[in-house]
Amino acid sequence: MRSRYAAYAVGYLDHVFRTWHPRTRPDDLARQPLEWTGLEILDVVHGGPDDDQGIVEFEAHYLGVDGAGTLHERSAFERRGGRWVYVAAE
Repeated sequence: MRSRYAAYAVGYLDHVFRTWHPRTRPDDLARQPLEWTGLEILDVVHGGPDDDQGIVEFEAHYLGVDGAGTLHERSAFERRGGRWVYVAAE
């Protein structure tokens, strides 16, 4: 989760694309006109060394053209080929 947030924050969308499950990722990722300003992890369910699935609840704070905002999401992740990939928001 943290690496995906950092990739969004610096515009490294290739990393975001590679860490998104191929079954659910869009064909193209458009950069959003946002400045990401902080990430808070609120909850983690599973996702440990012996797990193949996990959930991360987070708040990502940003500044946009309309001012400050927060993205609050519970994200499902799956281990695929030994690496964690984002599947979808719950």
